[in-house]
Amino acid sequence: MPDPGFALYVHWPFCASKCPYCDFNSHVRERVDHARWRAALLRELDWFADLTPGRRLTSVFFGGGTPSLMEPATVEAVLRRADERWGLPAGTEVTLEANPTSVEADRFRAFRAAGVNRVSLGIQALNDADLKALGRRHSAGEALGAIRLARASFDRFSFDLIYARPGQTGAAWAEELNRALDEAVGHLSLYQLTIEEGTQFHTLHQRGELVLPDEDAQADLYEMTQAVLGAAGLPAYEISNHARPGEESRHNLTYWRYGDYVGVGPGAHGRLTLPDRGKVGTRTHRAPEAWLDLVERQGSGAKPFEPVPADARLAELLMMGLRLAEGVPLARVVAETGRTLADQVDPDRLARLERQGFITLSEDRLAATEAGRARLNALLGTLLA
Repeated sequence: MPDPGFALYVHWPFCASKCPYCDFNSHVRERVDHARWRAALLRELDWFADLTPGRRLTSVFFGGGTPSLMEPATVEAVLRRADERWGLPAGTEVTLEANPTSVEADRFRAFRAAGVNRVSLGIQALNDADLKALGRRHSAGEALGAIRLARASFDRFSFDLIYARPGQTGAAWAEELNRALDEAVGHLSLYQLTIEEGTQFHTLHQRGELVLPDEDAQADLYEMTQAVLGAAGLPAYEISNHARPGEESRHNLTYWRYGDYVGVGPGAHGRLTLPDRGKVGTRTHRAPEAWLDLVERQGSGAKPFEPVPADARLAELLMMGLRLAEGVPLARVVAETGRTLADQVDPDRLARLERQGFITLSEDRLAATEAGRARLNALLGTLLA
């Protein structure tokens, strides 16, 4: 049974502009007091460290927002404090998200010197027309330049693309995938465009001014993605993430394997197993200024912790773990809920889903097949009904 790990997520909420498809907790500000924010991040980190003594970090992830807009000194200070409070063994994966418009050689060198050893680039498209439609501020040329700079600066890097864009054809996506493979080394994240409530794209979609490919076309693009990346030696280890063996995101595997993680910064979520309270969900106030004020006054911007009862733990474990090609070890079900899978899910239902080709169930593991992962929401609805 793989150790799910113990991870630290640090949220930097600021961006140069808000993308029209994005529902993340990101905000545009003319000025940021970096020294004040650095002190607040460290203070909240200490607050969570006091609750989790004796843990040892297996990964750190700086997300956002646009963390590459942070000062490298802030990254260095956070990593130094994380090492002091939990322990950060040499070689621990430390990832920083970056946008092509906020990277340059000197800045990447500074982040590497601060302790970052992996970057994740938000490329999203490799042609100028679609980048403009997605509200991105960079060009395809800048995207390719950032990828090559990341490859020269870090041993490990990844970049994201979005597909099922308005008007996108299979031929165009196949060409873009092949261009991406020319630039990728070990990891690619390929996300299907979804319309999220509260975004500019949601408003346009409701008005009929933004039309996505229909469901059949989306399914064809998904299947093409799996086939092309698999043939190139980057199989899907998770629904939207592809990697050569050994190049998987160790931090994200902690989420999908349902490990514990601390979430620091405005709007950050976490899952912690505490000696006196069991599994709890944590989240912090979303508004950056409100979070900053709370941290300065009381040490943290955290909201009251929410207990995660056994049935919710089972749902979360399956929801996350069945995204992975490796599936869910049955021993993890017992460890999290105190009961076997067969005690909680109708065995006849499991047998039917296996006959239909949506899951595999062995003596030690439940996994979704490729067909099951393509229909994961429906599969989970049946499993957890």
